[in-house]
Amino acid sequence: MGRPQRGQSLSVTIDDLAFGGEGVGRIDGYVVFVRGGIPGDHLRVRLDQARARFGRASIEAVLTPSPHRVEAPCQYFGRCGGCRLQHVDYAAQLGFKSKQVADALQRLGGLPPVEIRPILAAPETYGYRNKMEFTVASQGPNHPLTVGLHEAERYDRVLDVDRCLLQSERMNALLDEARRFFVEHGLTAYEQDSSEGLLRFLMLREGRGTDEAMVNVVTSSPAVSELAPLAGRLAARVKETASVVMNVNPKKASVAVGIEEHLLGGRDHIRESVGGLSFQVSANSFFQTNSAQAERLFTIVLEAAALTGGETVFDLYAGTGAISLLLAQRSRWVYGVEVAQAAVDDAARNAAANGIANCTFLAGEVRFVLPELVAQGVTAQVVVADPPRAGFHPKALATLARLAPARIIYVSCNPATLARDLGDLARAGYRVEWVQPVDMFPHTPHIEAVARLERIQT
Repeated sequence: MGRPQRGQSLSVTIDDLAFGGEGVGRIDGYVVFVRGGIPGDHLRVRLDQARARFGRASIEAVLTPSPHRVEAPCQYFGRCGGCRLQHVDYAAQLGFKSKQVADALQRLGGLPPVEIRPILAAPETYGYRNKMEFTVASQGPNHPLTVGLHEAERYDRVLDVDRCLLQSERMNALLDEARRFFVEHGLTAYEQDSSEGLLRFLMLREGRGTDEAMVNVVTSSPAVSELAPLAGRLAARVKETASVVMNVNPKKASVAVGIEEHLLGGRDHIRESVGGLSFQVSANSFFQTNSAQAERLFTIVLEAAALTGGETVFDLYAGTGAISLLLAQRSRWVYGVEVAQAAVDDAARNAAANGIANCTFLAGEVRFVLPELVAQGVTAQVVVADPPRAGFHPKALATLARLAPARIIYVSCNPATLARDLGDLARAGYRVEWVQPVDMFPHTPHIEAVARLERIQT
């Protein structure tokens, strides 16, 4: 048979899961990616894209279901771009994710065989997120405001979401009340093409250890008088509402971060409690979005760091300083480096609130701040790094190799960039001792992993 053609109906068996959560099948050696396909499925699919080496297809019929296939509980599953694996049994999700980490390390890292520890399952597979970001959009002149999540594979369409199963019922109540307020007050959604309209995003956060909730409305212009009554409405509906803020983003860029912030009610932050420490978390600062699994992740990092009390430690991409403060309790000094000034301010406040004085927090990109520290003669015996999905900037990684700490603990949310960076560090004289996958995000393709590296003594 020749190469399959677009629009063709094909029979395919799924035998693997790709990084984005798509099923992977092969027809006479031709690779087909199928959204919603699960290893073990035998499907009839329609080929939507046909390229030279691979195609993309959608399911027409499940001829024989995979033994891992279950009924997805969410009414938006399949249309929403969020949870792509709700239809996969949780034990199987864990197996697929662990395999993806192993495959990436082997194929992309060029590493010798590495010990991959058994994946840490999440204690809660629903309602686990402490932060959600909803987009506000208009669906046309005769339709009310939409507050929800982007449709699958569509960045131009927003699905109205009444209730998200990944957040708590408290956060769902805040979502419902905010939407009602927006509609009742005739507030408009920002239109990117015309730059008109007010509302851009609704961001919800909560402290799982404190029960405090935050609502952040991201707007295109300051609208304090229009949004001021919202704080009272939210607090009346959810008594744990501790912070209501408005962030103003007048720029074209579609990001939920403002250039200025206005307090509408309560405090400008909420508190979270993790690992026996208290943290202040503001609207624009990073904090791990699954508090229960974050606590377990931090325990793994501390174990891997193996601190004796006399070390200087660098915590790169430090966020609000959660890992920094836990490390500081067991070391001589910690330098935390983080690009977001709001997070650095939170980290400094968190250190003071917990009575921890042996931390220095520096604002700036790691690729610039790390060389400055090295140039000043600051050395570290242990480095902990939790970079974004893109992994280390090459300049930052080269400086880390020159710094040559005895131990590196790398926390990653992307197996591909983890494998790339571990490969580079291995070539720079490090041995990867073990990798521990941690499932922070059940029902999504995302997987976190902690890697422990030791410098090879020469």
